[in-house]
Amino acid sequence: MTDQLMTVREVTATLKVGRTKVYDLIRTRELPSLTIGRSRRIPAQAVRAYLASRMDLGGAA
Repeated sequence: MTDQLMTVREVTATLKVGRTKVYDLIRTRELPSLTIGRSRRIPAQAVRAYLASRMDLGGAA
């Protein structure tokens, strides 16, 4: 995760979840994102923050 912006595909690989789950996280604003043209990008820092928050919760869903 050295890039500042990640694609949805990169986030799915990082989080080991499916594309639908990533879009659900975006839709519920658990994972901030931005659009550039027609492309959806997620800041790498947002992915790290999401993981840290899930670790703080003990991985509870």
